[in-house]
Amino acid sequence: MRRPEGQDPFLIGVNVPTSLAECPDPVSYALAAEELGFDFVSASDHPGGRDPGFETWTMLSWIAAATSRIKVCTRVLGVPYRAPAMVAKMAETLDRLSHGRLILGLGAGSADHEFRAFGLRVPKAGEKIEGLQDAVRIIRGLWSQSAFTYEGAQHRTDAAELEPKPAHEIPIWLGTFGKRSLAVTGRVADGWIPSLSYAPPEQIPAMHQRIMAAAERAGREPVDISFIYNVEVRIDEARDRGDHVIAGSREEVAERLRGLVVQLGLQGMNLMPIGPDLKEQIEQLGALIPGLREAAQ
Repeated sequence: MRRPEGQDPFLIGVNVPTSLAECPDPVSYALAAEELGFDFVSASDHPGGRDPGFETWTMLSWIAAATSRIKVCTRVLGVPYRAPAMVAKMAETLDRLSHGRLILGLGAGSADHEFRAFGLRVPKAGEKIEGLQDAVRIIRGLWSQSAFTYEGAQHRTDAAELEPKPAHEIPIWLGTFGKRSLAVTGRVADGWIPSLSYAPPEQIPAMHQRIMAAAERAGREPVDISFIYNVEVRIDEARDRGDHVIAGSREEVAERLRGLVVQLGLQGMNLMPIGPDLKEQIEQLGALIPGLREAAQ
C-alpha cells in the first residue's frame, strides 16, 4: 500500500496513560514528548473501573495548558458517554484555547459494562454505529451552521446555536474496525486510527479498501482520509510480549516500525509504550522519529 503523494507531514504521536499508577504526572510526560519532537499525545477514554485514573478530556486539557506546540488527541472519545452537541462545544473551546492543537478522536463505544455501571443506556451494536455517524454530523453541523437542526437515528438537535465557530477545521479521526463502522469512517471522517491489536497488518488492506470505497460512494476524495496506526511498543531485550506488541532492541523495533510505515502506506503512527518506565520508553522512542519520517517519504 503506497502512501499518497501530497499528504500532510507524517504525524508521530505517543500515548499518555490515564492511569495514576502508570502516569501520576501526565504533564511531565507530555513535556518530554514535546521536547523530543512528537507531534501529538493521545489518551484513551475509560472513566469507569477500580483502577484509579484521570478523566481523559480533563487530563488532555491540563496537558494542553502546560505545553506550547504538541497536539492533544482523544484516542478515542466514546460517543455514548457525552451528548455530541456538548462535545462540539467542548472541542471548539479546547481547540481555541490551545491555539489549534486538538485532534478529536471518536469511537462508537465498546465498554458496555462502564455504560451500565454509570447508569447510561447501553446501545446495541447497530445503534452505536448510527450514533457515531450522527455524532460526527452533529459536531460538523454545529461548527459550520447557525440554528442547526438534525434528526438522526440516535442523536438530534433542534435549531441549535454554537458560537463561536472554530477558527479552523478541527480534524475528526475515528477508531473503527467492523464493516459498517469502517464505511462510516469513509463517509464522514478526516482520519482512521485503528489499533494493531484489533486490526493486525494482514487485515489492514481489506479494511482500508472498505473505507476508501465508502468515501468514493459519498463523493469524497479517499486520499483525504489519513491513516494513523496505534502500535503498542516496548524497547528492551525481552522480545516475547505477544503478537500485538512490537518489542525488542531499539534497532529491532525501529526496523519493524519502518516496515509497517512502508507496507501499509501510513500517514501517521501513534506509539503506545508499555511497561513501568514510561518516561524512559518515550525518550527511546523519540530517537526513532527521524527514521520513521524518512520511511514515510
